This record gives sequence, structure tokens and C-alpha cells, in this order.
Amino acid sequence: MLSRVAQRALIGWEAHGPRIITASFRTQKKKIKMTIVQCYAPTNDSDEETKDQFYRRLQSILDKCREEDVIILMGYFNAKIGTDNNGYKEVMGTQSVGDMNENGERLADTCALNNITIGVRMFTHKRIDKTKWVSPDHLTENQIDHQICIGKRLRRSLENGVKRGADVHLTTTC
Repeated sequence: MLSRVAQRALIGWEAHGPRIITASFRTQKKKIKMTIVQCYAPTNDSDEETKDQFYRRLQSILDKCREEDVIILMGYFNAKIGTDNNGYKEVMGTQSVGDMNENGERLADTCALNNITIGVRMFTHKRIDKTKWVSPDHLTENQIDHQICIGKRLRRSLENGVKRGADVHLTTTC
């Protein structure tokens, strides 16, 4: 599933239970690696212990990541972030819709603790492109699919105008 270049850059991968997998890659800068954390979070109506266990495991993985490395947290978080970004401006920007649910708060708290930004919320989108679900009566819209969250290093690259590659271009050199 990986290109030849990505295969050569792959340092390793690890499954962390049924909901989280990580993969680490070498980048062009030899001392920096890129870690991708792929998640499938429990639904908002899952029991508290299941959600707590998932976020504890996720936090233990993020604790092992070095601050200077590129971190991409992605997957399906079953979370609604909402428009009220008080206390979360650095984490979620202003491009959300709806109200935050419990899973959204858990995701936002985890991102804030780890200096990670919910990437799609930082960039301007048309309203029609923001919502992933609309009720049959067209009165309720939800934005629940938060797929990509980016660490501080990658966010800095994007803020500095480097849109393509964003300093994570994979290489075969060690």
C-alpha cells in the first residue's frame, strides 16, 4: 500500500489495540521523523471507560513523540468540535459548525495538551463543504469527521506558506 519511496522511508509501524496504529517515517531532515497516528475513536454514546481507555492509550502514544518531530494524528474521531472555540483557539481555529459534544471536548483537550491543531478547522471552507451530515428536514448540520490533526512543526510550515510537501517529503536517506 506504500509507494517504493515511502517503503524505504518507513522506520516501522505498531498496532496499539483495535483502534490505534502508528507508523514512523524518515524525513529529508535526518534527525526528524514523521509519526502518523491513525485512530478510530469510540462513538459519543460509548461507555465512559471505553472512551477513557482510548484517550489514555492515545495520550501514552503522543507522550512518546518528540516535540521536534512531525506528528499527524488522523482518523475518525466521532467528534463534533462546534463553533465555540473559547479556550481552544490554537487547537481548532474558527471554521467549525454546530455545538461541541463530549467526544469533541476530549479530542480538543488532547490536541491542546499536545500542541496539535485540528487541521481542517484552520482553513477557510465554504459552508456546504464544512458539514458532513444534514438531517432529513435540513435544519440540523453536523461536522463530525475530523480526519487530520497536525503537530506544531507541520503547522508552522503551513503557516509559513509551505503548502506542498510541508517539510515532510519522504526520502530514502537515513
